Amino acid sequence: MLDTLAEEKPDRRPAMLVCVYDEADGLWPMPGLEDAATGPIAARVVPLGPDEPAALATRITGALADTDCRAILLVGRTRKADRFRIQMRAENRVLGGGRKLSDTGPALARATAPIAEMVRALGDAGFAADATSDSEDDAGSYLLYRLLTALPDNADAVAVGLLRAPDGLDAHDARRGVETAAMAMARHLTPLPRSRLS
Repeated sequence: MLDTLAEEKPDRRPAMLVCVYDEADGLWPMPGLEDAATGPIAARVVPLGPDEPAALATRITGALADTDCRAILLVGRTRKADRFRIQMRAENRVLGGGRKLSDTGPALARATAPIAEMVRALGDAGFAADATSDSEDDAGSYLLYRLLTALPDNADAVAVGLLRAPDGLDAHDARRGVETAAMAMARHLTPLPRSRLS
């Protein structure tokens, strides 16, 4: 008789780091995000909570060394709009603006996340959303620039994006928007090669 017990299959989903960077934001913790990730989302979600911006940048940059990490979604608030905003670029500025963060870095760094698809997914879920080139002088813009300029130069770049929820939106709806955007990002990630799982 054949053995009907199947071997447990290794998880070939790439890792997606979701970072809520603002300590004062009611978005953290994000209960249910990892549970949502076991369902329709095609990535293993690794939640990361608030910390001092330079420390967060170091931790996330360290995560980029893990070849399983294929996406990073920074999550914060916008005080400039009454809708979700996905920031398309970040400027070379120290936290709080004023001077350059890097004397040798580019003036601008462009997000690598699938922004149009994320905006579309949010709209389909009933949320007002848009993409913007407008930076905000906060930890989100600082982190976005630090991470984008830390990416290795290769064609298979990690998807890095910054999602801002409207400041007045309650935490429950904001979390739903984050899940929606994360699922849209994950749809563009490919499973890990079998060779990395053995």
